[in-house]
Amino acid sequence: MTEQLVDKLREHLREVQGRVVNIRDLRAELKIDPDSPAWNGIRVLMFRFAKEKLVRPSGKNDGFYKVVTQVKPVKVFVKERERRPPFKLFFPRDFNTGMEWEFANSIVIREGDVVTIGGMSNWGKTTLALNFCGENIDYEPVLMGNEYTTRVGDTDVYEPTPRFINRLDNMDWVKWTNGIGEDRFELLPVREDYVEHIVRDKVNLIDWINLDANQLYNISAVMGDCKAEVGRGVLVAVLQKGENSNLPRGGQFADDFTDCMLLIDKFTERESMLTIGKVKEYTEPVIGRKFAFGIMQGVKIINFREIVPCKSCHGAGSKGGKECERCRGRKYVDI
Repeated sequence: MTEQLVDKLREHLREVQGRVVNIRDLRAELKIDPDSPAWNGIRVLMFRFAKEKLVRPSGKNDGFYKVVTQVKPVKVFVKERERRPPFKLFFPRDFNTGMEWEFANSIVIREGDVVTIGGMSNWGKTTLALNFCGENIDYEPVLMGNEYTTRVGDTDVYEPTPRFINRLDNMDWVKWTNGIGEDRFELLPVREDYVEHIVRDKVNLIDWINLDANQLYNISAVMGDCKAEVGRGVLVAVLQKGENSNLPRGGQFADDFTDCMLLIDKFTERESMLTIGKVKEYTEPVIGRKFAFGIMQGVKIINFREIVPCKSCHGAGSKGGKECERCRGRKYVDI
């Protein structure tokens, strides 16, 4: 084998990093003559490259190799290394008081973080997503929603749904447009392949990530890919959650790449309950705290307050075989 062949093969593999190649296609790609020593020699050469960790055998098929993506060590402590502060992600606020949720200042959000909202249907997932969008409108966020857009006839043109428009109109404290009437956010009609549409270094909101029931384990890969793609931005991802579940659908896989998780459940017939789940970085303990709130006009969060287990019934909702008089069966009381 000539050094020219070695160099040609190295160059070709450099161009297809991360892909699976096979001996047969490599021979065709490099135009190797079947009568030349290189015809069989390329197999020896791939074995040599495997030892150098340029490729590795792939699967059970002989002659197939995964081309290893080459990486360089990242130097951490260099003179010009910038220390970047936390990302100031604004949390929703109580409509009555105009105050941001008081625990927000205790949660540290960094560039590249994922905030996951896992909630039961019809108990506030979209309300939280749109409030996160509105409170962070100065970042010109990117919004993807399963129920935010609809196709116009048989065309490839999309328009916002009437319910989505109505909700934005009800959020009259947010300036959705600039001085000349242009949107201050970007609405994308995306229902799958979310990572392909993440806008790097922006606040991206996905309401909600939808996977087939037999593919819920893939949520980890989806979240991981989106997290890697968001760069110095932040991802707010909404997921469906079953009743009385401690995690969204996908279970522990949904938790893998989450930096802050907010869980929404039914509290009463008219109110929702928010539980602070996983938080990677905080200035004071917040995990496990619970809050109750109502929703007005689909988007206005009202009477947001902290709740704790009822001491009278010890959070059971009943006492002596009867409904607890103090919490009225709700298991929690206002703090």
